[in-house]
Amino acid sequence: MRIALSWLREHVDLPADLTPQQLEDTLVGLGLEVESIVDLAGTVTGPLVVGEVREIEELTGFKKPIRFCRVDVGTGEPQEIVCGATNFAPDDKVVVILPGGVLPGGFAIGARKTYGRNSNGMICSARELGVSDDHAGIIVLPPDVTAAPGDDARPVVGLDDVVVDVEITPDRGYAMSVRGIARELAQALGVPWRDPAAVDAPGATDTPAYPVEVRDTVGCDRFAARMVRGIDPTAPTPQWMARRLTTAGIRSISLAVDITNYLMLELGQPMHAFDADRLAGPLVVRRAVAGEKLTTLDGVARVLDAEDMVICDDTGPISLAAVMGGETSEVVPGTRDVLFEAAHWDPVTVGRTARRHKLFSEAAKRWERGVDPALPLVAIDRAVRLLTEYAGGEAGAEILDIDHVAPPAPIVLDAGLPGRRTGVAYPPQRVVDLLEAIGCTVATASTAGVASATTVATGVATATSAASAADDGAAPLVVAPPSWRPDLTDPADLVEEVARLDGYDNVPSVLPPAPAGRGLTAAQRRRRSVARALAEAGHAEVLCYPFVSPQAADDLGLPADDPRRDAVRLANPLADTDPLLRTSLLPPLLAALRRNIGRGQRDVALYEIGVVFQPRPDAAAPPPMGVDDRPDDAVFAAADAAVPHQPWHVAVVLAGELEPGGWWGAGRPASWADAVEAGRTVLDAAGIPADRVEVRAGEYAPWHPGRCAELLVDGVVVGHAGELHPAVVAALELPRRTCAMELDLDAVPPAPVVPAPDFSSFPPALIDVALVVDEATPAAQVRAALAAGAGELLESVRLFDVYAGEQLGAGRKSLAYKLVFRAPDRTLTVEEAVAARDAAVAEAASRLGATLRGA
Repeated sequence: MRIALSWLREHVDLPADLTPQQLEDTLVGLGLEVESIVDLAGTVTGPLVVGEVREIEELTGFKKPIRFCRVDVGTGEPQEIVCGATNFAPDDKVVVILPGGVLPGGFAIGARKTYGRNSNGMICSARELGVSDDHAGIIVLPPDVTAAPGDDARPVVGLDDVVVDVEITPDRGYAMSVRGIARELAQALGVPWRDPAAVDAPGATDTPAYPVEVRDTVGCDRFAARMVRGIDPTAPTPQWMARRLTTAGIRSISLAVDITNYLMLELGQPMHAFDADRLAGPLVVRRAVAGEKLTTLDGVARVLDAEDMVICDDTGPISLAAVMGGETSEVVPGTRDVLFEAAHWDPVTVGRTARRHKLFSEAAKRWERGVDPALPLVAIDRAVRLLTEYAGGEAGAEILDIDHVAPPAPIVLDAGLPGRRTGVAYPPQRVVDLLEAIGCTVATASTAGVASATTVATGVATATSAASAADDGAAPLVVAPPSWRPDLTDPADLVEEVARLDGYDNVPSVLPPAPAGRGLTAAQRRRRSVARALAEAGHAEVLCYPFVSPQAADDLGLPADDPRRDAVRLANPLADTDPLLRTSLLPPLLAALRRNIGRGQRDVALYEIGVVFQPRPDAAAPPPMGVDDRPDDAVFAAADAAVPHQPWHVAVVLAGELEPGGWWGAGRPASWADAVEAGRTVLDAAGIPADRVEVRAGEYAPWHPGRCAELLVDGVVVGHAGELHPAVVAALELPRRTCAMELDLDAVPPAPVVPAPDFSSFPPALIDVALVVDEATPAAQVRAALAAGAGELLESVRLFDVYAGEQLGAGRKSLAYKLVFRAPDRTLTVEEAVAARDAAVAEAASRLGATLRGA
């Protein structure tokens, strides 16, 4: 939120010598993040002066209007300036930057010859000075400006101010206004302030300003309105108001609309202005009917949800309540009768509506953070006064105020709780003073009346705090939060306020002693090893959001009874299109693959290590857990039982060439074998010996049934790898033969203790064997048979060729292995090596019916 410092000074007596750094430190100390503090005077350097136009000569022969002007800038002789704008006349006062000046963006101004004439400076538009986006013409100062030619123009156009840009956290909606920030600064600096909402606004009359029916008092618990008739539709927005709106980043539209935006910034109360002549019949505030349509002010036709709050007339919805108005009832250039509306809407409903429609208006941002329900009549009264002052018209005597607002529940607070939580000894009176400074009403409760008052106010958590206070013998405090602080609902909130207002710097920084020798857990070390191994193998790590759409299971071709279809649904998803938590890493990872390919990356190898979420079918609702005391072990256990099981998985996706081609030869595309090798790499990095790993053919969605492998450790399936099913590739718009691997890291057993290897200094005996087996026989089974038969002399066995052809016969294949034999204490003889090879071949023949090729 951007606010001019001069606006703040109207409501709080800031010290005259307050520096930008001191202001920033004060706001940060209050918990308000400062994005920037900009002195506007420094955005335009050099001579920026008021000029008075003396003569204008129209130049001809050019494609656009060009004027040669003589402008009095207070230096004696008028300056000659060439200008392309036509919205000014002789004797008008304008803003001139002279040679040597520099405009925002580093645009330096000098004397030069253009269009055949000398130009010594530039007559400026508002956009060129950075004070607004208006570039329809140059700035023509109003006749009441008293500045003389040659005077500094910065105060005239608002460049003598300081702009503060503050980032407001979601729990501090009250600070999204001049009123809120002024109150905070006044408390922090100990200076007086004037509440712009502290006015006696007239209340509701017997006759309403306009017939309105509120059918949903949960979504809208207050609705106020008042009419102004007969305004001048051509009345402009006063410059001071337009300047403040521009500084805040809001475009000036029309006087009535600008007033609503101005009061939203000043008071924090979003409003809406209806053209009363465009309303058809009474207004009804209700939930939308699913499928209803509304074209909002941004020109977008929106399909409404049954949860959306809308304002309707006889034609249907005319406003997406609390988010954006509709086109059919907006104020237009000819509007003469204006109906101002100020209401109080449910923050949760507004937040969901804004996210559902991706419409994060300034009003919606304030409503979802919480708005003071006491403001509607104040805002209505102020809006009516401003409109009649600057546009004339007659304010209607009738005022509508439908009020169903419930008062905030009192909170029972142990006066010693802030000190125990923060380590700062706050005297009870200090706690009371700080809470009263933010508008709370604080009273002392008798010990006898604590339990009942607390239970009604805040439930179990507060009752525990009150009981603790009674045990300490101290009378608890009963705190009634102000209407503008809906975030104060619990004793912990009040503790935070006490610490914040007293100063976070006063809270001692005491670090707990770190236990020695703990380091990373075995699971953490395994995940890091796996990540390093995959990265070293050429894969790039990505971190995807764990949210998926209901369509993800269909895109992967999962069977109807696949447990991966049973996903956890979020109560408040970031996007309604992705309301589920992933049960596999593949949907988000494949989306990342598609995105990279769409950006021109044709050869992609990605991996991710993350958790998946598996719901517990018999899980009960989690128990309520307070924040004032630590829940006991039974409550923790019950809460954990409700949390989905979250095992760690690792997944790899491959597309394009794994080995690029070039002058050295053709490249090699990624295949199902590379996905299988990625699985082997993971298991090797996890410390699982190769003889405990088995790879065999399998069928598992979303893989191609003929190109899918199961990865097993000790006979237990821990993952799958291979080529994706063509239907999945088509549904996800991926390249043909895209491959993937996914493995459950938590299902992989702990790595065994690996003994130090024995190294032999004697030479090896290298023997190749080619065995013919049935084409369905897994190569891993053949390898295991060879290793079992070869005995202790076998050092390694590696598959280096696979062949199938007519000479082998239908349904047969040849697997060629390289066997390495070595003895630890001698050089093997040829007879010993051949005998070991023959034993290996015999074992393969016995187990699998293998025959030696060529024998």
